[in-house]
Amino acid sequence: MQQAQAAIILFAHGSRDPLWRLPLEAVAARIAAQQPDRPVLCAYLELCTPSLADAARHLVAQGATQVTVVPMFLGTGKHAREDLPLLVQDLHAAHPTVPFHVQTAIGEDPRMTALMAEIACEAPSA
Repeated sequence: MQQAQAAIILFAHGSRDPLWRLPLEAVAARIAAQQPDRPVLCAYLELCTPSLADAARHLVAQGATQVTVVPMFLGTGKHAREDLPLLVQDLHAAHPTVPFHVQTAIGEDPRMTALMAEIACEAPSA
């Protein structure tokens, strides 16, 4: 019997500016370094690739048996509240045997808000 392979998609808005992607890709690289057996991809709503559907298709083709979608938004705005559920419905239809779990927007996690507050209160470096 094949072991379950839990994959992660870091889902963000997207930008035409390639530098905008660097922090998100750094998160993916850190996950890959910490958990090398756990597939992780970045995906974007618009303006750059891959799309959420393309990332999911790639992970399922590579053997993912479950996928967690992490909305990399500071809050649950229109994209997380309206656009993402529709995209996830499409994922369920395209991959009916693969469970897709959507986490809360990353910025709403109390650990993230605490870290952002800590960073904001740091003394400026000389």
